[in-house]
Amino acid sequence: MQILYSDGGVAVCVKPVGLDSETAVPQALREQLGGEILPVHRLDLNVGGVMVYARTKAAAAALSRAIQEGTMVKEYVALVHGTPEESGDWTDLLWKDARKNKVFVVRRERGGVKKARLEYTRLRSGDPSLVRVRLHTGRSHQIRVQFASRGFPLVGDHKYGSRDTATAPMLFSCCITFPWKGKTMRFEQLPDWAADREAMHDAD
Repeated sequence: MQILYSDGGVAVCVKPVGLDSETAVPQALREQLGGEILPVHRLDLNVGGVMVYARTKAAAAALSRAIQEGTMVKEYVALVHGTPEESGDWTDLLWKDARKNKVFVVRRERGGVKKARLEYTRLRSGDPSLVRVRLHTGRSHQIRVQFASRGFPLVGDHKYGSRDTATAPMLFSCCITFPWKGKTMRFEQLPDWAADREAMHDAD
C-alpha cells in the first residue's frame, strides 16, 4: 500500500483497484502503521486512487465535518468514450436500485432520489477522451452514471454501457484536498494511463 502521508490523526494512501475501501484498505494500513484506522469516505472496489483515513475518533469527526461542509474536495480522472464538451457543470437526480447495485438518472424527485452535481474539464479529446472531474456530491457510481447518461460511458465500465475489452472502469481518484490542523492539505497522484495522456496534452 502506497502511503502518501501519515501523522497521529490521519493517513493518506493510494487505494489499489480490487481492494475494498472499507475493510481491506484499513486492514492494510493497520498492518503498516499500527493503531486504529477509520474510514470516512469510500471508493468502489474496482476504482483506485487517493484516499484519506482517520487514525482517531476525533480526526474521523473532523474529516466527516469537512465532507459535510464541502471543504473536502475530491477530484478524479477518467477515460470516457466519445468527446464531451471542453467543460461542464452537471446536476442530475439519481436513484439507486439496491438489488441490482445500479444507479439511474431520473426526472422527478421521489423517495430515495438524490441530487448529484459534478464539474469536469476535458484534458484531451478523441475516443477515448481524458477528463478531470470535481465532485460536489458523493453519490454512488455518480461519475460513471452522469457521463454514461450523456453518451460518454467510461472505458471499461460494462455496467453502464461500455463495450470495450477493458476489465475495470478507467476512473481514478487523483486528488484530495481537506483542512487539517489549520492547514489545507492536498495530495495528488495520477495513474499511468492518465499521466501519459496529460503529458501528451501539455505537449499539444
